Formats: sequence, C-alpha cells, structure tokens
Amino acid sequence: MQVVETHNEGLSRAYQITINKADLAGKLDVKLKDLAPKMNLKGFRPGKVPPAHIRKIYGRELMGEIIQETLNETTQKALEQHNLRPAAQPELKPVSDFEKVLLGQEDLTFSVEVEAMPDFTPVDISSLELERPVYEAPEDEVNEALQKLFDQNRPYESRTGKAVKAAAGDKLVIDFVGKIDDVAFDGGAADKAELVIGSGQFIPGFEDQLIGAKKGAETKVNVTFPDDYGAAQLAGKAAVFDVTIHDILAPKDGAPDEEFAKGLGLDGLDKLKTLLADQINAQYKQASRFKLKRALLDLLDEKHSFDLPARMLEAEFSGIWSQVENDRNEGQLSEDDMKKSDDELKGEYRAIAERRVRLGLVLAEIGQKEKVQVSDQEVQRAIMNEARNYPGQEKQVIQFYQQNQAAVAQIRAPIYEEKVCDLIFTKAKITDKLVSKEDITKEDEA
Repeated sequence: MQVVETHNEGLSRAYQITINKADLAGKLDVKLKDLAPKMNLKGFRPGKVPPAHIRKIYGRELMGEIIQETLNETTQKALEQHNLRPAAQPELKPVSDFEKVLLGQEDLTFSVEVEAMPDFTPVDISSLELERPVYEAPEDEVNEALQKLFDQNRPYESRTGKAVKAAAGDKLVIDFVGKIDDVAFDGGAADKAELVIGSGQFIPGFEDQLIGAKKGAETKVNVTFPDDYGAAQLAGKAAVFDVTIHDILAPKDGAPDEEFAKGLGLDGLDKLKTLLADQINAQYKQASRFKLKRALLDLLDEKHSFDLPARMLEAEFSGIWSQVENDRNEGQLSEDDMKKSDDELKGEYRAIAERRVRLGLVLAEIGQKEKVQVSDQEVQRAIMNEARNYPGQEKQVIQFYQQNQAAVAQIRAPIYEEKVCDLIFTKAKITDKLVSKEDITKEDEA
C-alpha cells in the first residue's frame, strides 16, 4: 500500500492510496482456494471445481468484494498512520479505471478526503453547574383532570317526554348517508352511529345542524368538506347527509366517585387520582428534562470555541437552508423570517449550523472520553419504533435500514446524544428550582 498526502490545510486532509494489482490478485487467489472445496456446480463433483472455472464464473464478483474490503481496510490504516481522527466519514473517490481493476489489469488507486477532528479539550463535566426547573401538579390540577376524564366517560340516559329535542352535549344515535351531487360516496354512511353534539367528531357544521332535531326525525345536513380533508376525492366538495335520529341521550348528572373509578378497572378513587397525578407529572418531568438539556447545550456552547470542519459545517447549513426554502415554498415560513432578506436569514441559520456542529463534536468528544456506547439492541428498538409509524409498511422500513448504513447512523446519533447528556446529568452539579406551570410549559426559542 502506498499513501501520498495530497492536501493539508486547516482541518482538511486528502490522501491518494494505491494498492498493487498483484496484491489484489493474491487476495483473489486465496478466496478462490477457500471456495473451491465448498463449491457444487453442475458437471463437477462436489468440491472438485477447478479454481480457474470458479474464477471465470465468480471472479468479477469476488474481486468487487475484495476491492470494497480493501478500500475500508486501507483507509483505516492510512488514517492511523497519520494519527488522524476523522470528524466524519471519509469521502472516497476512485482514480484508477474501476473496470480494469476488476479485471486485474490496473492497480487500485483512490483518493481519501477527510476532515480531522478539531484539537480541543472538552470541559470537565463535573465542574458544570445547571439549574433544573421543577413543577409538580397541585391537587386542583389533578381534580381538573379527573373531572375531564369523568366528562369523557360520563354515562348517558335517553331523554324522555314529549317532543324531545337535541341540545349541545347530547349524544345522538343516528343513521346517515352522505351524497355528493345525489350520489352516495364511499365511507359516507353508517347505521346506529353515536355522536356527541359539540365533540367535533364530524366535519365542521355537521353537529350544529342537529341541535333542535327531534327523536325519530329524518333531516338533511348540508356541509362542505375542508380543502385539506384527508380524502382527496372529498376535499372542498359540498355534500348532503340524510340523517335519521333514533335516540337522544343526555349526560347524567354526577361526579367522579368510587363506582366510577371501579368502572375503569381500578381499586377506587384514590388509586385513580394517584395514576392521574403520575401521568400529569410525567409530562412535566419530560418538559423539565428538555429545558435542562437546553441549558446544558447552551453552557457547552459557551465554554467551547474551536475551528469547525468546513465540509461538515457546509453540509449542516445546506440541510437547514433546504428546509427554510421548503418552508418558504409551502408558505410556512415564520412572520419574522418572511421580513428578512436571504443574506440576513443565511447569516442567522449559518450561526445555528455552527452551533449544531460545535455541540455535536463536543458531545462526541465527551462521549468518547467517558466510553459511552450505543448497543445494537438500542438501535434495533429505535428502528422498530420508527417502523411502527408506517402501519402496513413496517417490513419495507426495516429493510430500508438494513440496506442503508447512513440511515442507521441517523438513528444512532440522537440515541448517542441522549446517553451522553444523561451521563453529564449524573456528574454535573444540578440544583432544582421550583417554577410555575407557565414557566415549565413555555416554549423555548428555537
């Protein structure tokens, strides 16, 4: 292997690596000899296929495998020889004629472009001081959640009397058939459907038109599907629903009690309130951790200053700017950003890109120093969770990650970041500070 440094400026390095064709041919001979006793081809006794015949059939494929292995192996050796820690995956570019290399007619020559990890010493994480906002839901907030749960599960009873009319909050039992231009459409009909007036279950305007309707009545409801309706064939269309009202039920009076809690499968009301309090506080703990992490990242950004790998920074900025342009094309750019020129926006978003790259390198350095690792099981769990976001396509999603190591790296990165942050939280000096509900739920600036 011959390694020649072709570029050395700042953090940027480039090398040209050459592997003699004879060395590649030797590796191919070894593979062929290993395969020969295992081969079973038509016209030959098992294990007696001549290496020359195997070379003729599989030589090109085997040489391709050898080249790939050699690229990875020699690149790693070259980096080790130059004591270089890459900040990101090196970029490999062929120099020699790949077809001739496959045929054993030319040496394998390729260039390696890589950016070195900046030389800096990360802050001593045990010296970091952070303040964690803490909020615990008071009893009245738990009671409010309890009442809401009761209202959602409130029992109903049929209204009785003469000329019973539906009112807001009533539950109706209805049949309906929806039509567009007098033609019924798929998914627009149901029998004995339950609808609470004011719940927002149906498209806007549907429920309001049933207020005042009588039990046993047949009526028509005129609505227009929203322009952004999920079914494209219905979006923006005017429709008429023929509705038959079978029953009108009113919510029963009452309050959450032992019987209500037991109806939910719990031991009693105290157990239900405890579970609700735990659920509410879990949400606040998540918000608390988010704010603590934001404070940590701000502190790490403040305490580190070093040159950033140019290509890594440009790639990060390009990704951010692409999203900005996409938001602008879809009319989703914030009002503040819409008032700014491209030069102003690029300046602001480049600063964000610099922060992200700097923090990524700092967390990576701390993680390496503290020997933080992400297990294959953790990555697989994350991939399975991602696959569940695409019901019916889980198998395709999993196959995508199996065939795309770059995508796997994107799954692994946030897991690694969270684990490094968790480690820092165990070693830093953290003081809890009680805050209001407004403070814990207030959104931080991006």
